Order: sequence, then C-alpha cells, then structure tokens
Amino acid sequence: MRRVALSICLMLASEAQAQNYVGSEQCADCHQAEAAAWASSHHALAWTDVDHGALDADFDGTRFDLDGMTVAFAEDAGRYSARVTEKDGVTKGYDVHSVVGIEPLQQYLFETEAGRLQSFDVVWDTERKQWYHLYPDQDLPPDDGLHWTGPYKNWNSRCAECHATGFEKNYSAETKSYSSQQVEIGVGCEACHGPGSAHIDWVKGQGASENLGPSGFLISWGKGQTEAEIQQCAGCHSRREAHGDGNPLPGTPFHDAYNLALLRPGSYHPDGQILDEVYVYGSFLQSKMYAQGVGCMNCHEPHSAKLKAEGNGVCTQCHSPAGNPDFPTLTAKEYDTPAHHNHPENSDGAQCKSCHMIERVYMGVDWRRDHSFRIPRPDLGLGVDACTDCHEEKDQDWAANQIEGWFPDDTHRGPHFGTVFNAAAEGRLGTPEGLLAVAMDPSNAGIVRATAAYLLQPFASPDLATATASLLQDDDPLIRANAAALQRQANPVEQVQRLEPLLSDPLRNVRIAAAKEFLTIPPQALTPRQQSLAGQGMSEWQQAIANRLDFPETHLVLGGMALTLRNAPAAEQAFREVVTLDPQRGEAWPMLVQLAHINRGPGAARAVLREALELLPNDPNLQQLSQQLGP
Repeated sequence: MRRVALSICLMLASEAQAQNYVGSEQCADCHQAEAAAWASSHHALAWTDVDHGALDADFDGTRFDLDGMTVAFAEDAGRYSARVTEKDGVTKGYDVHSVVGIEPLQQYLFETEAGRLQSFDVVWDTERKQWYHLYPDQDLPPDDGLHWTGPYKNWNSRCAECHATGFEKNYSAETKSYSSQQVEIGVGCEACHGPGSAHIDWVKGQGASENLGPSGFLISWGKGQTEAEIQQCAGCHSRREAHGDGNPLPGTPFHDAYNLALLRPGSYHPDGQILDEVYVYGSFLQSKMYAQGVGCMNCHEPHSAKLKAEGNGVCTQCHSPAGNPDFPTLTAKEYDTPAHHNHPENSDGAQCKSCHMIERVYMGVDWRRDHSFRIPRPDLGLGVDACTDCHEEKDQDWAANQIEGWFPDDTHRGPHFGTVFNAAAEGRLGTPEGLLAVAMDPSNAGIVRATAAYLLQPFASPDLATATASLLQDDDPLIRANAAALQRQANPVEQVQRLEPLLSDPLRNVRIAAAKEFLTIPPQALTPRQQSLAGQGMSEWQQAIANRLDFPETHLVLGGMALTLRNAPAAEQAFREVVTLDPQRGEAWPMLVQLAHINRGPGAARAVLREALELLPNDPNLQQLSQQLGP
C-alpha cells in the first residue's frame, strides 16, 4: 500500500510540474464572490507592495528611540523610508520595500542588499497607532544573529514562503545571496488551490488531465477531503522544518514537505498547550475535534478566513441540543448555559473560547488562541490553565476545587501525559516506563505519542528498541518518523530489518528519518538493495539540507554529520559557516576551536579562541578552553 501511495505522489508531482500559475486576477473574473471575500482577508494582505494602499503606519517625520537605537521615519512623494542609527552609532537609510500584514500590527521589509529582504523589528501597532519594538528587552548588537539584519530575521528564508504564492527562495550558498521569486506576493488563490492553467483549460472545454482532479487541480476543496484540506492549511499554520526550497504544490501531503515540530519544552507547555508561537496545527492535532473529523473550514470561512459565526455561535453550530449530523458521536445537549460554564451569561467567562482555548500574545500585541480545545486541568498543577489566566489572583488549587465542585463526577480528571512530559523536561524521570506508556497508548493523539518517542531517546536500549518496534508500522507518519531513532541500540541485524521498510515509506519525512539512522551502519552490513534504498533516503536528506544552507542551525547538523563520519576538515568547515552566519552561536565556537586544533595544531586553535572571546568574552566553555590552551 505504501509503495502504491509513493507512486501516486510522484505521479501527481510530475503532472503538476506541467501546470502554470496564472495569478489571482484571472480567478476573480469568474469567482467574483470568493474573490471579494478574499481581497480584504489576512491572506490577501499577508504581504503587499507599498503602492497597494495597505500601509498604515505614520511615516510623517515620526521617530522611535530605544536604548541607544534611533529610527527616523519619513515619507516623500509616496516613497517611505527609515533612517536607522544602531547602538554602535552607525547610521543607514532604508526604503520600505513592502508591507507585511494588516492588523493588529504591521511590519515593514527593507532590502539591505540586492535581493535580500529583512523584517524590521520596529513595527506599527494598528490599534494604538504607534511604533513599538518587538523585542524591547533584548540587547541585540548588529553582529548578533537575532538582530533584525541577521539570518533569523531574513524574509527570504524564514517567512516569505507563507506570505507569497509560488515562492522560490533561490539562495546561493557560494555568494550568500538570494534571487528569490514568486508568482505574486500575498496568499493568492493558487497558494491553496494550486496552479490554475489546467483549470482554465477545463473551463474552455479542453478537459483536465486524468492525473488531476475533475476541474484541473491536484486538491479538490470541499469534496470530502477534510484531511487533505487540513494538511494544506498546516503547511503555513504550523511550526515546522521545510524540506523544499519554497511553496510545495497544493495537494502535497504535509509529511512529504515538512518535518513537524513536536510538543517540546520551550514551544509547548508540558500538557501540550501553547507556549511559544506554534501556529495552530500542532495544537489541533491533539484535539478530540480533529480525531472526530472536524476540519479548519467547519469553523473558518475559507476565503475571508473569518469565523463562521459570532461568539459562541461558532461552537454551538455543533455543541448544542440539535447536534450536527456530520459528527454523530457528539453528545447533543445544551452547552451555552450557566449550568455548563458556571459564569454569568454573556460575560467573558461564558465564552467557550475563554475556558477551552487559552490565549497568548506574540509579537507584542497579537493574541492567538490554543487550538487543542481542551478541558481545563488545573488539578495537574503544571502552571498553566484557563481558570488562573482570568483569575490571576487565585492559584491552581483554588481552580481545581472550583471545577471539582461544579463537576464532582466528571471522568476527565484521570492521568495525563503532561505530568510525564513535565517530569522528563525537569530531568526527574529515572526510568522510561512512563514515557513508554504514553507512546504505546493508541488513545493518545499521534503528536503526543511521537513526542513521547522523542523524549525516550535518552533511555535508548536494546529492550526499549524491541518494545517500541511496533511504532515503526504505526498509521501516523509522525510516530513512524520519531520512532526510528529508538532503534539505535538494537542488535544491528534487527535494526536494519526494522528500519528498512521506512526507507520505502510514501512520505519523505519518514524516509529521511530512517536514512539518518543508516548513517552509522557500515555499508558491508547491508544488502545491495538496502544500500540503494539508504542511498536514496540519504540523497533526499541532503537535498532537504541543501535547501536550508542559509540557516546557521543547518550547518550545526552538517558539522555533527561530519563528526559522525570522522571527517574533521568538513566538520571545521561546517562550524565555521555557523559562526559566519551567526557569530553569537556559543555552542559552535568551542567545537571550532577543538577542530582547528585537530586539523591545524595548537596555534590555529588559539587564534580561533581569541576570535571567539572577542565576541563572547564571558562564555564559560571558551574560558575553560583558554585555561587549557594557554596564551
């Protein structure tokens, strides 16, 4: 079955290459209502030209100051500019290249060199009508990778693929430059539907290719393809690592195009609720709604991107005495009543989202809600719950007692994976049993089980490899991909036997995960067929890496790979590229010092160490190396 699916994916990709983008304007000629709804949406306005008319900020001689950094904004005959004086006293002027977003904030892009777009950290609050800094508490000198001119704020590599249609990054590692291009800026019709030329041919009566849908697209929205639709939205509404150079073709399976971020510390709370900005998909995968077939468009109108109803109406279209025949397992009863929510009618506490979708602010003013739609669990004592979000003067014990008083016989206060994940994050797990139970429990969401598999890696052993071998055949590709690493301590013969099927998996992310594990397996231990499959997987991994050579973190991976292969010169080259892209990467400098010593001797190591200490004089690892190497 997986081989058949792979063949289908390759066939569709080949067919799609023959299609051409035509632009949203051609779509609007026929689809006028949809185009009108889309035109004012956050998708259409995700990225606009200066002359589009969406620019909202005050450039009329305004000024912004913060901790030694000054920006003077100006406008002259439709030309908008900013004169930036950095903390080091250097002043440069920049024209506004283009505009990002429409509300509640608006960000502006500067072309710092030909083809290179950087997102400026001083942004416009569209509600308060004032400038503010996204990171006012961070001391970021111009040579820091997190400075607005650094690699992490580069628009071409970090943002554009989700703010454009038909985007291609086109980064040159040799010249460290971009020649990016796109069909159109903003999320246009073809960003979700795919190239439209075959559809136009179909409209003209020429018929659609047999490998495309009946109207000439790879993906047919609203045709009972809920999972495909969710994955299409998830391509941008997720925290993930892209395997390609730009926009994958609409209809491409998510796990063929991306590696989804798990519920790791720093991104999510231990119970899976949002912490850092994770863009919805990882949250939604945890929900019972997703498990029962609910999709994005059950709540969101696809073209305007607005909710389908006001207030609690978006929830009561299903959660009501009438229920919803599309979801027969849903209990049909009254939810929008004080008997359920225990708050005064029409109050903030009576809103479904207040209890079931905690809210966090990102980028200073942009409040976003958790989409795991969970029942509040203050009884877990994990430091985050909807109750104490509102009742800030109360603690979780109070909140847990309130809920128990309202629902004394509730069955939703049983064991939760969050307690195990929290113990793992704090280093309090001495044995793998708790995580193993989470990973092997089919009642848990796939992303939860995959996270448990990831957290099990420090406990790797032959017994654990055997215990988790069945995860390699799980229906969920996220579980298959993250279970591969647990086979590292298996008997080599069993390791190869168990991982070999993943090299032929229909989804690229799984194939890459398996190929990584073959990196340390001697070729002579493999049959010719296994060597060929491992080589194909390694090629896919290398291609994915090649698409991210403008990421400092990519070169950390390449350095680690070179060390695994005992190639010290290649490792030194990789770690040198890390600190070239981001001189503040403290974990790279000690490796670079040691590799310089291995490759070129103590004199070269001391020279690299002096270079590092000029940038990071207080780094304890570098100071320790200084004591070891001497003057």
